Amino acid sequence: MLWRHGQTPWNIENRFQGQTDIPLNVAGEAQAERAARMLAAFRPDMIVSSDLQRAMNTAAPLARLTGLPVTQDKDLRERSGGSWEGLTDAEITERYPAERVSWTPPDGEPRAVVMDRVAGALTRIAAEVPEGGLAVVVSHGAAIRLGMERFLGLAEEHSRLLGPMSNCCWSVLGLRYGTWRILEYNAGNLPEPVLGDDANA
Repeated sequence: MLWRHGQTPWNIENRFQGQTDIPLNVAGEAQAERAARMLAAFRPDMIVSSDLQRAMNTAAPLARLTGLPVTQDKDLRERSGGSWEGLTDAEITERYPAERVSWTPPDGEPRAVVMDRVAGALTRIAAEVPEGGLAVVVSHGAAIRLGMERFLGLAEEHSRLLGPMSNCCWSVLGLRYGTWRILEYNAGNLPEPVLGDDANA
């Protein structure tokens, strides 16, 4: 199960986060708490997370509910955006118009490198899960999508078939007859938590 982190201030502002260590906002913390209650019902065997705080803080409620430790794996980090990090999409479009079209940060991490490192992490994690077991992997939107593409062996011409993942949603991969396949994608997309005086209503 591949679980994207909860909402952050930069998500709201449409800023490229990359590997900048941005925390969850209040809504993101509420998303993580709510999603953790659902994911705990699946009785995971292990939790592995990117070491960036927005992923670790998303994993924390699930760890608390299940009693499982959270193993950190730097290979699950988001794609590095180089000088794009912290910029809004409008700013990227204005300053790097050609690179924006191909979505290639000029001093960032190449797409193929992200695919290889995240797929490598998924392969290692899959090898550690007991037969019939479940690992919850907490990572980032682009990292999950690109890692899944490589892990599943999608050809280059099919690389855009997977759309973006929403904050705190998850995708499920399963192994059957020796082949990994997508069982769910971008699941758990629920309304944003209501915050304020009636938040606990």
